[in-house]
Amino acid sequence: MKPAGAYGAGKAGSVAFDPVAFLAHPRTILRLLSWVFSIVVFSCIVNEGYINIGSERLLCVFNNNADACNYGVTIGVACFLGSICFLILDAYFPSISSIRDRRRAVLVDLIFSGLACFLWFVGFCFLANQWQATSPDELPLAQGSDAARATIAFCFFSILTWAVLTLSALRRFLTGSKTNLFTWQHLDPAPHTARATPYPIANGATIVTTNPYQAPPFTETLDPQKLTQQRPMAPAF
Repeated sequence: MKPAGAYGAGKAGSVAFDPVAFLAHPRTILRLLSWVFSIVVFSCIVNEGYINIGSERLLCVFNNNADACNYGVTIGVACFLGSICFLILDAYFPSISSIRDRRRAVLVDLIFSGLACFLWFVGFCFLANQWQATSPDELPLAQGSDAARATIAFCFFSILTWAVLTLSALRRFLTGSKTNLFTWQHLDPAPHTARATPYPIANGATIVTTNPYQAPPFTETLDPQKLTQQRPMAPAF
């Protein structure tokens, strides 16, 4: 049987949602960066990634290869939507009480992040290769050059963010049996009514302390006979 605290399910709903703590969490920041990077990639291609040279047909600035522009737009839109979905999932995750549902959510995050990282890497190599093969004659007045360079640069930045998100999801998946993981919550403070753990001693017993204010001080009476018996005798010469 799985432990009650697997994937943080034991603490589901124990802490109210804190927007400040959620937005300040490193995972949330990475998702927002990935979201922004994907917007930059597909918006650069859609707005300035196509040029018209003497005809009504639009040509892709990446070596007139329509597949390069289509790939960049597709992966950009997919990661844009994925970032939004996982932001919502991260905000909703602490309230999920089912261990199975939490495990599935972390597993989906791991698969999607790893796939996105791989696709961004392929897109970076593909777009950089096509841009290197593009001759200046194909781009009169350097049309679309800035957009092409920005697309390649933010493809590289997206590789970094999604790689970190993949490692974070992998760590969450492997350490899912620990309490309070996979959430934006911090450790809860110890309750005020909690009692300290007794101190162990050598023979296996424990020392249980009592409240010193329950008994008045100086109530023990001393027996003179005991004092006489415990007094050491001087050696006789």
